[in-house]
Amino acid sequence: MRAQGKLGTCLSGLLFVGLAATGCTTETKTSSATHSSTKSIQPAKVTYNYTAKDRDCLKRVMYFESEHSDHDGYMAVGTVVMNRLTSGAYANSICGVVAQERQFAPGVMTRLVRPEAEQELDTAATAILRGERHAGVKDAMFFHTSGLKFPYNNMHYVAIAGGNAFYEKRGRDGELQTPAPLPSYEVAMNYVSAQGMSTTQSPFVLPETQPSLQTPSVATFTPVSNPTVTMPAMTTMIPAAVPIPTPAPTFVSAPVTDGNAVMNPAPISTIAIPQPRPDFEGEGYSSNSVRIRG
Repeated sequence: MRAQGKLGTCLSGLLFVGLAATGCTTETKTSSATHSSTKSIQPAKVTYNYTAKDRDCLKRVMYFESEHSDHDGYMAVGTVVMNRLTSGAYANSICGVVAQERQFAPGVMTRLVRPEAEQELDTAATAILRGERHAGVKDAMFFHTSGLKFPYNNMHYVAIAGGNAFYEKRGRDGELQTPAPLPSYEVAMNYVSAQGMSTTQSPFVLPETQPSLQTPSVATFTPVSNPTVTMPAMTTMIPAAVPIPTPAPTFVSAPVTDGNAVMNPAPISTIAIPQPRPDFEGEGYSSNSVRIRG
């Protein structure tokens, strides 16, 4: 009996140790899997560039659309601007969104902002660009003066701030009728100077070309006391006399008595020209008669 009791105690101990080891191993694997899954779902941020001009546009629309109200009204309007920017349905810059025709208050880009409002506007603009949003505005991209009523069924109101009523456009099924904006934690705003923007927009630099040296066509005039004119050498030689071909002389079988004619014979054309016959002794010749040798 004692042996059986000891054997049972040993088996029970081994079983308990095995279950404990199995439980520890399972718990360790579960925590490892949970840790790896947490790393894999971290979203990547989408970066938008903005300039000092964009910041000024943001301050202007917050100021004029909230009727110079307060920080809450500024943040609500600024959230609408960022929702439009990140939705992809509007312009891809803050100034492009603010300056779009028939969207915001007339003169938002040209009217004068009171100097005493600058400090509070700077605070609100800095908060918006760092990723802060008005909690009540949510995905709203539209608003109008509070207290007005419109007969549209897709105007889903979410907040009232700065004298404005903010709403989302949703259908009967509750789905957004506009592209959804990005959550603030997925957006990163990167400040760039105006010079940096121009360099980015024009990345191509044309190579510099060396100026070609041109020989002046007119010589520089230098006055002298006794100027002499030198004619440039002629590149083309003109012959003094051009030989003109003449037809071969025609020999006459009749004797010629004129000595000058023998020494300097005149060229005879191939066309026979009537000439008077010379006088010979012992023949009767009349100077008026003409004979042609053919």
